[in-house]
Amino acid sequence: MKRNLQNNKKIVIIMLLTAGLITLTAGSGLFRTADLAASDALYQSRSASDGDIVIVGIDERALEEKGPYNHWGREIFAEIIEALNRSEECHPAVIALDILCAGRTDDEGDRRLADAARKYGNVLAACQAGYGDKLTVSPDGDHGLDRGAVTVFEEPYDALRTATEQGHINACLDTDGILRHHLLYLTLPDGREVPSLALAAAQRYREYCGRDELEEPPVSGRGFWYVPYCGIPEDFEMVSAADLLSGERSADYFDGKIVLVGPYAAGLQDSYFTSADHAQPMYGVEYQANAVQALLWEDGKKEVDHAVQLWVLFAVMLLSMIGLWRRPVRFSTMLWAVICAGYVFLCSMFYRMGLVLHVLWIPAGVTVLYAGSLALNYIKEAMEKRRVTNTFKRYVAPEIVNEILKQDADDLGLGGKLTDIAVLFVDVRGFTSMSERLEPVQVVGILNQYLTLISRCILENGGTLDKFVGDAAMAFWGAPIAREDYVMHAVQAAEDMISGARKLSEELLCKYGQSVSFGIGIHTGEAVVGNIGSPQQMDYTAIGDTVNTAARLEANAPGGVIYISRAVADALKGRIKVTSLGDTVRLKGKKEGFEVLILHGITDER
Repeated sequence: MKRNLQNNKKIVIIMLLTAGLITLTAGSGLFRTADLAASDALYQSRSASDGDIVIVGIDERALEEKGPYNHWGREIFAEIIEALNRSEECHPAVIALDILCAGRTDDEGDRRLADAARKYGNVLAACQAGYGDKLTVSPDGDHGLDRGAVTVFEEPYDALRTATEQGHINACLDTDGILRHHLLYLTLPDGREVPSLALAAAQRYREYCGRDELEEPPVSGRGFWYVPYCGIPEDFEMVSAADLLSGERSADYFDGKIVLVGPYAAGLQDSYFTSADHAQPMYGVEYQANAVQALLWEDGKKEVDHAVQLWVLFAVMLLSMIGLWRRPVRFSTMLWAVICAGYVFLCSMFYRMGLVLHVLWIPAGVTVLYAGSLALNYIKEAMEKRRVTNTFKRYVAPEIVNEILKQDADDLGLGGKLTDIAVLFVDVRGFTSMSERLEPVQVVGILNQYLTLISRCILENGGTLDKFVGDAAMAFWGAPIAREDYVMHAVQAAEDMISGARKLSEELLCKYGQSVSFGIGIHTGEAVVGNIGSPQQMDYTAIGDTVNTAARLEANAPGGVIYISRAVADALKGRIKVTSLGDTVRLKGKKEGFEVLILHGITDER
């Protein structure tokens, strides 16, 4: 009892430590890159947009017609705004310039762009912050270093700033270089909050449509929200700025829509790899379009608190270990598959509800535990095979050991169980008198020949050699593996011993002038079979009345004679030749009426 409690305590400690180690590993960020990739694959899926967002792209065609982008004057952007608003009856709901117009360049271009923005009143301009380390001083006079503080803020030149509303266009990549989040508000050192360009565009569009105020998505402590992309690169419709300026695309087409104007050429270096597509970069203006659409759908996704997910991971790892501990491989595999598939399904369901979970944490942790479980099962099986082999190789033939190893260890009955067996005892008659006449070395040699014969006959007939006691031996059939016709195998072994003893006796008679023979007794019935003894010293043996009866039969059997019980004769009725001695042979410990029979041979060896 005390040992079991100690073992259970050790198991609990191992489980707690393992669950804690996996949790700490996940919390350390070791799985982060793989987890983010798995989350992107599960969560991000393409869906049709509402069709209210159109991109006017500064693409290769526009660059060919208007020249290199760094030579563009701001009058070109003024022309784009004018072209979008050229119809008095039709004009876009909002025009968002995903282009930073900070600082003055030339008076005419700056004036024209500001005038166009002021005239139509539907233009949003971009601003941008730069980040770095900044020394701060607390009210108490303590100095500190603020990492990630806004150190630079670029906004439109004065005339454009007063003529428009602004939205920031900062794109903040995750640590793996993928764009997944969107900064909803930019907080400046003076306390002002600047909305993102996407948020400003979505709010203006809602106002234009006369709908209720936009419900903002949940954000993290740093102000970021998780973007559910509805499109991959090139999914949103793009109209080349060249087509717009040439009049090939009518202004009516843009009526009541959100128009995003921005770079759409690889050489302009405004593209990012996003969670929607890790293989193809997405232009910044497309990223803005995805953010606007998600905001309009009010499809806010909240990432569940990191600490909460770590606690859940710890609990699931602990429960998984309890489920996998010392389980069969098939059960462990099914449990592993159910947990992994079930958790992925749960993540998908929670995502639809607006919650973002770490997709890989639990499947990766359970996979580690599953692999460990398989390894432990393999080690356990190897140790069990070694234990079984060491236990039985002394008693039974190698092929029987192999059969034992194929079975479940629980089916071996180690430790003792009641089973039907046939028991054989054999003793060398005349050996004592021979040993008195011969030299000890000769006696040992002769004994070894007889015992070798006995052992070979037992093992060749599938028996279990229990023990040698001097010049006697005990064997049984029917355990550790229940075999068909085990009583016949015992009888066949006895016949082989008698036949082999005759040949050996002839050799001894010629060499020493004296022969010996076997006295054998066989009985069948129930006995307790198993490892019996103490933890320090035990033997695989059989005990019970069946064993005692077989020993009594052998003790009374003359040399060269096989005594069997009525139970053996009935089990092999019609297949052996016997002569009944009735109860004329009195067996020690047996009541009167116990029938003893002489076995003369086998008539049917099936």
